[in-house]
Amino acid sequence: MKGVHFLRYPLFVLLSCFILVLPPTVSAHTIPTTPGRITEYIISGGNGPNGIVLGPDGNFWVVETDGNTIDRITPKIKVTHFPIPTSQSIPAEITVGPDGNLWFTEEIGNKIGRITPQGLITEFPVPTNNGWPAHITLGPDGNLWFTEYNAGQIGKITPAGQFTEYPLSDSQAVPWDIASGPDGNLWFTEANDNKIGRVSVSGQITEFPVPTSNSYPFGITSGTGGHLWFTERQVGKIGRITTGGKITEFALPKSGSQPSGITQGPGGNIWFTEVIGNQIGRITPHGAITEYLIPSNPSVAQDITPGPHGKLWFTENYTNYIARITTR
Repeated sequence: MKGVHFLRYPLFVLLSCFILVLPPTVSAHTIPTTPGRITEYIISGGNGPNGIVLGPDGNFWVVETDGNTIDRITPKIKVTHFPIPTSQSIPAEITVGPDGNLWFTEEIGNKIGRITPQGLITEFPVPTNNGWPAHITLGPDGNLWFTEYNAGQIGKITPAGQFTEYPLSDSQAVPWDIASGPDGNLWFTEANDNKIGRVSVSGQITEFPVPTSNSYPFGITSGTGGHLWFTERQVGKIGRITTGGKITEFALPKSGSQPSGITQGPGGNIWFTEVIGNQIGRITPHGAITEYLIPSNPSVAQDITPGPHGKLWFTENYTNYIARITTR
């Protein structure tokens, strides 16, 4: 993993690029499902949408991994692209900061970026060379916390741009996603070491092994009842972990569906994307799973986030769409 960019796309999806006829450029198309309904929107000029978050300005903010831009998308799907100053930085994920700005990671650029609602970008170089920051979230201490998957570290940056880094016991653990937990700590996945990690705001790290070997824990989110939920990408499972470290796993109908992004939705349910299954999944607090087919195939759905009016929004990395799904 050291020195190798983390591939998001399965091999057969990459190969299919040579034979697939892309969908036409349309404003939207839908497929009815019960109870979920999915609507897709083309990102004009889009190029590999990945991370997505609802900003404090009421717009959606999306990172384009291949396009090297941060996009502002209005509720009426008017898109504005803001180029990142560092070329080919491979932006990955984005979150809302405590200062009313949006903060994002630049994997190969090895920087943390900040963008104002007006589109002004400032970049902060990560202290460790080739740390490759991946996911980022707002911590309970008012700082931004992020993973450095190539260096095996958890990073913290203040709104003023000051860094602190906390190394894991294994430099090749591949920490990937990170989320604030209900206990005042930060929780993260370790894809390579098959663990869920917990780091306090003072930097104390504790790790919990995932019961299924080689599960490749990927996305993570906070849920209700003092739990966190995570995706197990390699084995097609959804995991639930208590703040004390007890893990319960729930198998998807198809083990090869590759669950990826994950978030909490209305009613305490957890929603997630399936890269190979080409579906959006929902799991109740008790573990009941329902899946909804995405109209475009393959879509390579990645990140998913809550939006207004009880809807969830997600990115389709391959089709250059963003899409929404109703939750009730």
